[in-house]
Amino acid sequence: MTEQTNKSPRAKGAAAKPKSGSYGGATVYVVDGARTPFLKARGRPGDFSASDLAVSAGRALLARQPVQPTELDEVVLGCAMPSPDEPNIGRVVALRLGCGDKVPGWTVMRNCASAMQALDSAARSIALGRADLVLAGGTEAMSRAPLLYNDNVVNWFSGLAGARTMQAKLGQFLKLRPAQFLNPVLAILKGLTDPLVGLNMGQTCEVISHRFGITREQMDEYSARSHNRLAAAIDEGRMTEVTALYGNDGKVHETDDGLRRESKAEKLATLKPFFDRKVGLVTPGNSSQITDGATMLLLASAEAVERHGLKVLGKITDVEWAALDPAEMGLGPVHASTPILKRNKFGLDDVDYWEINEAFAGQVLSCKAAWEDADYCREQLDLDGPLGALDEERLNADGGAIAIGHPVGASGARIVLHALKELERSGGKRAVATLCIGGGQGGAMLLERGTE
Repeated sequence: MTEQTNKSPRAKGAAAKPKSGSYGGATVYVVDGARTPFLKARGRPGDFSASDLAVSAGRALLARQPVQPTELDEVVLGCAMPSPDEPNIGRVVALRLGCGDKVPGWTVMRNCASAMQALDSAARSIALGRADLVLAGGTEAMSRAPLLYNDNVVNWFSGLAGARTMQAKLGQFLKLRPAQFLNPVLAILKGLTDPLVGLNMGQTCEVISHRFGITREQMDEYSARSHNRLAAAIDEGRMTEVTALYGNDGKVHETDDGLRRESKAEKLATLKPFFDRKVGLVTPGNSSQITDGATMLLLASAEAVERHGLKVLGKITDVEWAALDPAEMGLGPVHASTPILKRNKFGLDDVDYWEINEAFAGQVLSCKAAWEDADYCREQLDLDGPLGALDEERLNADGGAIAIGHPVGASGARIVLHALKELERSGGKRAVATLCIGGGQGGAMLLERGTE
């Protein structure tokens, strides 16, 4: 293998020059952010709707700002599976937060990156001068994903509705087949399956893990580390962005409840593969958790920061959206992050901190392996050799979605917020938050600490 230097990547030929992904020289600040605890789905609808979750995070965030909700220019919310009774959930949340009738709210959907897309959309509005203060983020109540009727039931109900006489109605009831009809379609599984390649997200992880020779042992070790790092972060008070959730029954949720303390690779190794039961590597233990949660951030222009005397957490300095084969969607972070590194002349080690959303342990490990693979970097990323090895001490220092959970519409904002919090804590200068996206895409944001 070619020597790995981790220095700024070199592109092959003039055609490899990347397009700009910044905001045209405008500065977009992240003032602050808050998120709810991520609550693990347990086979039944959770206590909180998607708007409940977003409102909880939004209220905690806005309550500590010197601006009123009515002073916002807009609310942008990512959500991949909003409930039918919360249409355009961005507007629902804006109204519930007390923004008033005149603050518009809207919703975006880019699968796993819906919240990151919301941040990008908000930042572009600020950069274009159309807004100064925008509340943006994402929410998801995955536990409330509906059960759907299959086509047999739909056709039966259609026939019943069209029956005009009692005899016709009785005849339709005689066609009822409980064994066929009482077999609902799980909307969440449908939504996590790519309609073109016919693979669900776990199966795409199997594809790339086999491609790069990622072993089951490596996956389980990585997963145990995710849980152990989250446990340490909670115990040491580093998850400062998490705000408590209060249920109608008086129950208080203060931390992510999918955490398995003292998790060990040896115990994870006893779990059976879930997506490919014969030769698979991916199990529930080395996959992200299905969860409910929300993350909200306040974005501002330089003028708004000065006018309101806002304290600033950091800024978004670059963004990239990339696409690739849907069957290998887990490599999206590689395809989205590399152009950012190219145009800013950074190597992997020039980034102080990385958040790669842990859709699956094998997916994160495959991304690392892709950057170390000379052929992949030359053929897929237009580099002249391997980019290098990503230092795991700079990656997901406080755990990731394997331990925290992955509410699809919220995760893109969670990793951005935590990356900025880690820069604040460590004194680092820059971070990259990146994630894979169902359908064969990747998204990445380059972040910088403070106002400098």
